[in-house]
Amino acid sequence: MNTATAPAEAFNAVATAAIWTTVCTLDDLIPRTGACALVRGKQIAVVRPNDSDQLYALSNYDPFSKAFVISRGIVGDKGGIPKITSPIYKQGFDLRSGQCLDDPTVKLPTYPVRVVNGQVELLA
Repeated sequence: MNTATAPAEAFNAVATAAIWTTVCTLDDLIPRTGACALVRGKQIAVVRPNDSDQLYALSNYDPFSKAFVISRGIVGDKGGIPKITSPIYKQGFDLRSGQCLDDPTVKLPTYPVRVVNGQVELLA
């Protein structure tokens, strides 16, 4: 590391560090649907696959249609794998890993998500 750039690099590392961000309440998320949250410039699909407080978070970007639509997809499962299906060309994505179930070469980024005192928080 060049000493002339060390302070700027250190600042950038701190400025881009992931932090937990509250995006909504659990009650705001209707079971078996998704919603989009904008966190630090990233569109993230937050999906509530059932009535429990189990949530998943993955990129809202559909690489097949090149549109930010994943949160509007159909939520379900495929052989016990929780998934969301893109509303455009209907590719399914594993909610746990972001892996496309129809094309093994495609995977969406996933994000940690938690519920704290009824508040949904994302780490991005």
